[in-house]
Amino acid sequence: MGRPFKQYLNGPRIYSCTRCRCHIADHDEIISKGFQGRHGRAYLFSSAVNITLGPKEDRYLMTGLHTVADIYCTCCNTVLGWKYEQAFEETQKYKEGKFIIEKSNVMKEGSWGP
Repeated sequence: MGRPFKQYLNGPRIYSCTRCRCHIADHDEIISKGFQGRHGRAYLFSSAVNITLGPKEDRYLMTGLHTVADIYCTCCNTVLGWKYEQAFEETQKYKEGKFIIEKSNVMKEGSWGP
C-alpha cells in the first residue's frame, strides 16, 4: 500500500485538518454553520476531499434516526465528523450525501479578509 493520493483545493478560503493541514473542504461548499457535532459546533458541507469513510451505522441524532459513516482524514486518520448516508424522516432527506465536519477538527487557510 503506497501513499494516499492527496487532492489540493484552489479556492481562496479552504478548511484543512487541524492535525496535518491536509485540505478537507472549500468554504463555498458550506450549506450551514448551525449544526452540532459530538464535541461542539459543526458545519454541513455539500462535499469534502481527502477523507475516507468508516462503516455505516444507524445513529440517533438530535434530528432523529440517520444512517451515517464517520469520516477520517486520509493523511493522519483523524475523525473529522460524519457523512449522512440515509435520513429516515422526510424533513431530513436534504442531508443525505452531505458531510458534517466539526469546527474543532478543521482550520481556516487562505485569505479570509476582515
